[in-house]
Amino acid sequence: MRVLAVSSGKGGVGKTNFVANLALALEKKGQHTLIFDADLGLANVDVLLGLAPKRDIRHVLSGECTLKDIVIRTKYGFEVIPASSGVLELTRLAPSEKLSLKEQFEEVSQGVDFFIFDLGAGISDNVLFFNLVAQERIVITTPEPTAMADAYALIKLLFVRHQVKRIYLLVNLIRDEQEGKTVYRQIAQVAERFLGPVGLTYLGAIRNDPSVPRAVRQQEPFLHLFPDSPASRDLLQICEKLLRLKPKIEGGLEALWSQRSQALS
Repeated sequence: MRVLAVSSGKGGVGKTNFVANLALALEKKGQHTLIFDADLGLANVDVLLGLAPKRDIRHVLSGECTLKDIVIRTKYGFEVIPASSGVLELTRLAPSEKLSLKEQFEEVSQGVDFFIFDLGAGISDNVLFFNLVAQERIVITTPEPTAMADAYALIKLLFVRHQVKRIYLLVNLIRDEQEGKTVYRQIAQVAERFLGPVGLTYLGAIRNDPSVPRAVRQQEPFLHLFPDSPASRDLLQICEKLLRLKPKIEGGLEALWSQRSQALS
């Protein structure tokens, strides 16, 4: 099983949309995928996919049910663990709540090939926590200078404070492939100059495509509604590249959690 954390320095860069469509692309490749909506206080995976969960992460943390009880299998094949929106208390998990989730992750991830944490934007405690639990991390930005600066800030924090060295950069809403590569080079050069060997890998880019907001309004993945669109073609290339990459850390979530136990406390 591969465990991915998808985050961004700035909001509004298309992170959750990417996660949902990546999950569909992985399913099409025979890789069963589970999304954990880890933007716990401002969750929106369920909204994006037109889901109506009766229970979410709040009920798990309160002890009313387990993670397994709230998992939703979508009509696309992949599964979703829904979070909650507008609940301030969820924006910073207590150590006991982290432990409660840890004890249940192994059970819900049985038979899963890809476990994806869809994180909130910024550098909150929850964002750092799930980035550290993951084997691999995808940071999403756009060509906007503010998004690039915030992406670099997140990368810097993960590298300097927690020695994270396996980070993929994805550039969304580009005009063409050259713009995506230019954004990557700019961030990589700054990182190399001021941080050293971060190990930043260019995962790819997704073009600014009118089919994407159309799909969002219909609460469906754009890969499902518009499989031949530019954004869908880009997404499939990214999926194929991700499958070719191999994580350095082996073992399940239990092993990962043990390795990061001191950093997460």
